[in-house]
Amino acid sequence: MGCGRAILCIVFPPLAVLDRGCGTVVLVLALTIAGWVPGAVAALLLNYMAANR
Repeated sequence: MGCGRAILCIVFPPLAVLDRGCGTVVLVLALTIAGWVPGAVAALLLNYMAANR
């Protein structure tokens, strides 16, 4: 995961997972609406796991 992607995860989490599929975007969007921190953490984790497979 690059530095730009990590910053995007923190600033606007749903946009950072846009290339992961519709379900992932909806999940991160729901978490971001519920609270910014859960959405940012979910986006960071999803991008970190995708970069290390």
